Amino acid sequence: MHGDELARSAQRLRQMLRPETVGVAAQTAMSWLKPPLTEIARPSSEFPTLPAALGRLGTLEVRLAQEKRDVKRAQKLRYRVFYKDGTAIADAATLFARRDKDAFDKICDHLLVIDHAAKASVSGKQPVVGTYRLLRQDVAVNHGGFYTENEFDIARMIDRHTNLRFLELGRSCVLPAYRNKRTVELLWHGIWSYVRRHRLDVMIGCASFEGTDPDRLALPLSFLHHYARAPEPWRASAHPSRRVEMNRMTKEAIHPKAALHELPPLIKGYLRLGATIGDGAVIDHQFGTTDVLIVMPVSSINTRYIEHFGVDASRHAA
Repeated sequence: MHGDELARSAQRLRQMLRPETVGVAAQTAMSWLKPPLTEIARPSSEFPTLPAALGRLGTLEVRLAQEKRDVKRAQKLRYRVFYKDGTAIADAATLFARRDKDAFDKICDHLLVIDHAAKASVSGKQPVVGTYRLLRQDVAVNHGGFYTENEFDIARMIDRHTNLRFLELGRSCVLPAYRNKRTVELLWHGIWSYVRRHRLDVMIGCASFEGTDPDRLALPLSFLHHYARAPEPWRASAHPSRRVEMNRMTKEAIHPKAALHELPPLIKGYLRLGATIGDGAVIDHQFGTTDVLIVMPVSSINTRYIEHFGVDASRHAA
C-alpha cells in the first residue's frame, strides 16, 4: 500500500489498538517511550558500564546479568517456559542441561527480573521470573550478525538506514504467575534504560504465535498484513526458502475486533507502541511457533508513553 492508503490504514490501526478498544490484556502488555533524539552515537565502548541494577518495583528488581551464573539462570527460566511448559522440542543436549541456550547467549546482554520476596534457591539466589535478550548492532556485526537473520532478510533494510543503530530483542519470557503489569513494566523499564544509555534508534526481533499451521492463523496473520505491514523503507521479508504467506484473507473478509482478540499480547503491545510487521511469516518447528518480524523505530513510538517512565528512565530507578 502507498500514500493516502497507508496513512488511512495506520490511522485505523491506531484507533483499533486504543486501550478501551483492545482491552485489559493489551493495556498491560507493555509501556514504552521514545528518547528526545535519535542521532548516531559514539561506540558503546566509549561509555561507562551500565549499572547492573536498572530498576525496582516493590520486591521485583530488573537488572543486567553480570556473570555466567546469571545467564544460566535466564537460560533455566527459558527452558521452563519454552520447553517444560511450552511446545518447544528439546534435543538431547537441551534435555540434559535443562537450559535453553545457543551461541548468541555469549554475545548478548540479558535482562533479568528477580523477585526478592521469593524463596531463594539452594545456591542462595532469588529466582529469575522474567528475562529478555538484547543484542546491539555493533556487537552483532563483530560476531556474525543478528539471530533474526536466520528467518528474515533484514540486511537491505539495515543498509537503507546506515545512520541508525539497531537493537535486537529476543527470548522474552515470564513465569506464568508473574505475567502481570508490574513484571512486564520492569522489563520494559530495563530496555528503556538500555536504549537511552546506548543511544539506540531501532528495535527489531521475532514475535511468535503459538502453533505451526498458518491456516489456523489466517485471521491474525492477514490482519497484520493488511493493517500493520511495514512501509517500504522499513520493510524486510522472510527468507524465500522459509517464507509463509501472511495474506491469507482479503481485507474485506477480516473482522478487526476478532483478529485483535487472536493476537498474542506481546504483538498487541508492540503495535500499540508504533511497531510494524515485516513481509511474510516463518514456521519455527523447534519452538512450535509461527514467527513474524517486528520493526520499531524509536522515532515512531507513540509519544504519549514518554510520561510514564520519563526521558531519563527514572520512574523505577533502583
